Amino acid sequence: MTADTAVTIVPASDATAPDLEAIFGTRGDAARCQCQHFKIRDRDWSAHSREELRERLREQTACGRPDSPSTSGLVAYLDGEPVGWCALEPRAEYARLRRMRTPWAGRDEDKDDRGVWALVCFVVRAGYRRRGISYALARAAVPFARERGATRLEGYPMDVDADTTITWGEMYVGHRRVFEAAGFREVTHPSQRRCVMVHDL
Repeated sequence: MTADTAVTIVPASDATAPDLEAIFGTRGDAARCQCQHFKIRDRDWSAHSREELRERLREQTACGRPDSPSTSGLVAYLDGEPVGWCALEPRAEYARLRRMRTPWAGRDEDKDDRGVWALVCFVVRAGYRRRGISYALARAAVPFARERGATRLEGYPMDVDADTTITWGEMYVGHRRVFEAAGFREVTHPSQRRCVMVHDL
C-alpha cells in the first residue's frame, strides 16, 4: 500500500495541540494512552490521569512550538487535515522498553546508547485508516531520525497474517509490512507475533 500523494508529514512541534487531540480522539486505546505506554513504567501508570497523560504528550512533542530544539514524533496531514501520528526518539527515553523482552531477546545491546532511536507507536485517526498513512509516517521517520543524529532506527512491529484476529490494540506498534516498505530489516523474531526491525542510518 502507498500513501495518498496529498499526505504531508511534519515534526510534531510544528503541529498544534488541537491537531494532536483530533488524531488521538476521545475514545479507545489511543485516547486513553496518549502515547505514554513506553514512557511510563508499569508501577507508575495508574498514578496518572488522562489529562496528565495528555499534558505529558504536549510537553514531549513541544506542539505549537516550531522553534523547539526537540520533539518526540511526527504528524501526518491529508489535504490539511491532521490524520496520523508516530512516536520516535532516542530509545533510552522509553523507560518501559528497558524491562521488555522484545527489544533485547537475542541481542547484546547498550540500553543507554542514545544513537539508537526507536519508532514505537502509530496512531491513525478514525475515518482515515487503510490509506497508507502509517507507511508515509514510517518513511518520514528515517530522515527525521538521521537528521537528529541517530545512527540506527528500530521498531517492534507485529508480524501477523491479514486474517489474524487482533483482540486488543496490539497493532499500535505497526505492522511488519510498514517497516519493510520503509527499508527496515529484521534482526530478531522474539515471539510468534512480534519482530525487531532496524534501519541503519
